[in-house]
Order: sequence, then C-alpha cells, then structure tokens
Amino acid sequence: MIDHSGISVSDFDAAKAFYLAALAPLDGKMLMEIPSEHTGGVKVAGFGRDAPTFWISENGQQKPAMHVAFAARNHTEVDAFYKAAIAAGGEDNGAPGPRPHYHEHYYGAFVRDPDGNNVEAVCHAPQS
Repeated sequence: MIDHSGISVSDFDAAKAFYLAALAPLDGKMLMEIPSEHTGGVKVAGFGRDAPTFWISENGQQKPAMHVAFAARNHTEVDAFYKAAIAAGGEDNGAPGPRPHYHEHYYGAFVRDPDGNNVEAVCHAPQS
C-alpha cells in the first residue's frame, strides 16, 4: 500500500552516488531530480524502476536511522545489490543469504548507507 517513501541525507551527492550504484543491479535508477526552485533550495531525487518510489532529500542525517527494503526479483539480484552497495561505500550489515526466521523463501542482504540507514535487498521467491 505504500506509494513512495523517502529519507533525509546529510550529503546529497554521496547518497545519490551510493543509491545509483546500489540500486543498479535491481534495475533501479534515478528517475527524477526536483528543481531547487520547487524545494526551497533542498536537493531532492527520486529512484525506482518505472516510477520514483524512493526519495532522498538533503535535510541532514535521518534520525533515527531508517530501514528500507528494496524488492529483488531473484537471489542473483540480491547478491549483486550487496556487492555494488559495499563497493559504493556501504557497510556490511548482513551478507546475502536465507533468513528462514522471516519465512521459508526469504533471501536478503543488508548494508548501512553513508548515513547509517539499514538498506536491504530482498527476494521472497524460491531460488531458481
């Protein structure tokens, strides 16, 4: 039921670079950057596959840190997300693998973004 969500970031350019790299394996990309005349000078960008569903805005570090889970279509995408996020400066918060305590087919990977938010890629389908 969530149409879109967003977080505040302390360094817009660093966050933008991180999410461009981390979301690429999930076919996520920056789809929109709002002109500053519409945001009161705040840098704002939206990411997604077909529509901007995840937003970042440069309003300072998110307090408290958030958890955001991005949908992966398969286990390979989860693995690739994790590698890309780590290479982009993310901090390991749970390597790719099954999480059967959530449900039988839960496969996820967790990283902390540059502001300490817990970012995850998750696949709910059995491994194919």
